[in-house]
Amino acid sequence: MRAAQYICPGRIECREIPDTVPGPGEVAIAVEYCGICGTDVHIFKGHMDQRVHPPQAIGHEMSGRILRLGEGVTGLRVGDAVTVRPLDNCGSCNTCRAGFTHICEKLKFLGIETPGAFAEEWVVPARLVHHLPDDMPMDLAALVEPAAVACHDVRRSGLKEGDFVVVNGGGPIGMLIALTARKAGGRVTVIEINPARLQFASGLGFAVIDPKTEDAVARIRRETGGSGTDVVFEVTGSEAGARLITEAARPRGTIVMVAIYPAPVPVDLHKFFWKELTMTGARVYESEDFERAIALVASRELPYDRLISRVFPLEELQSAFEYLGQSPDAMKILIRCRKEA
Repeated sequence: MRAAQYICPGRIECREIPDTVPGPGEVAIAVEYCGICGTDVHIFKGHMDQRVHPPQAIGHEMSGRILRLGEGVTGLRVGDAVTVRPLDNCGSCNTCRAGFTHICEKLKFLGIETPGAFAEEWVVPARLVHHLPDDMPMDLAALVEPAAVACHDVRRSGLKEGDFVVVNGGGPIGMLIALTARKAGGRVTVIEINPARLQFASGLGFAVIDPKTEDAVARIRRETGGSGTDVVFEVTGSEAGARLITEAARPRGTIVMVAIYPAPVPVDLHKFFWKELTMTGARVYESEDFERAIALVASRELPYDRLISRVFPLEELQSAFEYLGQSPDAMKILIRCRKEA
């Protein structure tokens, strides 16, 4: 089989490696598509070398079909269309025992701590596999994992129909959150500084704000009768984003922290006290979020296909990462992991 392996910062090589053999409780999946996510970009740049073990395939936003079954696997058949929830929890820590397996204290993220899906075959624990409808297009199915992130974020927000919602950041995850929040009944405004992404969000019917050309908080207050937004999703990971969230939220509003901040930044805690704000962390997803994402993608009600900017073959994964680094307007880049028949 072929696997596109991370070798060292800035270098991916497509290599021939032995075919996969699933052990007890595992399955081998013939990978059809795998998307590049922000975490993969950080790995490619060498920012996560303490977690990966080169040479190693990375990637986790995937779709495919069951190829082989390990001993003891039930409920799955060869040929089933599937995706994978790539969170391998320990099952024994206090967090797992409390039911929060997605934030396990010893969590292994498949495709980071273990080999990933930028390969023709991928072996994973069967308990992490989710069935897909047989008629779901495999390219769209590769969007289920990031769509599950958005489903988790929106569920954590407690968003109600009619709520005024601000999504601060119009990248791929921001746009998935915006689509999911609107589906849940929110009135969504996207804040973004990239002109192409502003145009993209506007083309999907969202109100947009460019904070470089207008006062975002003043506009939000003007459109909400002076109060501010009911829910704000912070997706930028920037110091400016951390400043905006407490200004934009209404009294007793909710802030959902989606972005990963690599270092502490100033946050106006006085406004948390003064407005009785709620801040909620939202990390990855749970099983129910995956099932919700599968249903949303399968329904074709949301324009997920418009998020796919370009598709590269597996042997061009290096070029795909380079293209993404040179194309700030791009949304989702997919890798076709198996050769065309």
